[in-house]
Amino acid sequence: MAKSRQSVKTSTKSEETPISEVWLEYKKTGTEELRNRLMEHYLPLVKYNAERIYAKLPDEVELDDLMSAGIFGLMDAIDAFDLNRGVKFETYCATRIRGAILDELRSMDWVPRLVRSRSSQVEQARRSLQMELGRKPTDEEICAKLGVDKDEYEKIRKDAGAVGVVSLSRKWYETDSNKDVREIDVLKDAKQVNPFKAVQKRDLKELITKGLSRAERLIVILYYYEEMTMKEIGVTLDLSESRVSQMHSSILARLKAQLQHRGEDLQQEAV
Repeated sequence: MAKSRQSVKTSTKSEETPISEVWLEYKKTGTEELRNRLMEHYLPLVKYNAERIYAKLPDEVELDDLMSAGIFGLMDAIDAFDLNRGVKFETYCATRIRGAILDELRSMDWVPRLVRSRSSQVEQARRSLQMELGRKPTDEEICAKLGVDKDEYEKIRKDAGAVGVVSLSRKWYETDSNKDVREIDVLKDAKQVNPFKAVQKRDLKELITKGLSRAERLIVILYYYEEMTMKEIGVTLDLSESRVSQMHSSILARLKAQLQHRGEDLQQEAV
């Protein structure tokens, strides 16, 4: 009985230990008990990311499935995290959690062919109307073009956003330590689902980063779109901060030269 009371007392003291000390001890010992405590502490991050992705998906997908996949991503992040890199774990693990969730969605292959087809029809109708009207069409005009009511149109838009989520799981870049960086990891989450704006945003990024390597594209997008620091980008890509800065300067010089060259071409064509 005395042994039981001692165990409870030890557990209570352990729970009061600052999370920074738990990290230090875990990296020294690697015990399962400390790992579980870290898992419990950061579990809300899994729920947060799972719910953000779940909100963009059709009803057929279960939130619990996304949570389970995200937990595995959190486990990998805890094991791989380097305390000496000077980056918050919350920032570091978001990539792993979202990547694990999207990998699960890809393996499930839940997006039906009809959803892909109808989302494509919506985009075609929007572009066709914009050319005919000379302006951005309203939702009502798109509904009339497709021959569907407003409720059905909203469902198609939601499912179209889900198709976009799955496409974002495409691998963009593999770091020197074999860590995959996927497209969703470099795109900012939107508070509201708007597949049309997502397409426009992606097209703009492709225009700006055309001709760059995958690593260079990531640096541009992470720095200017995600507003990450050079140090945080280095952690994400497994590069030193100085190397990221060097590549960034080189990218800017080449982009400036390309823009000047294109400007000269346009002037010649105008003549």
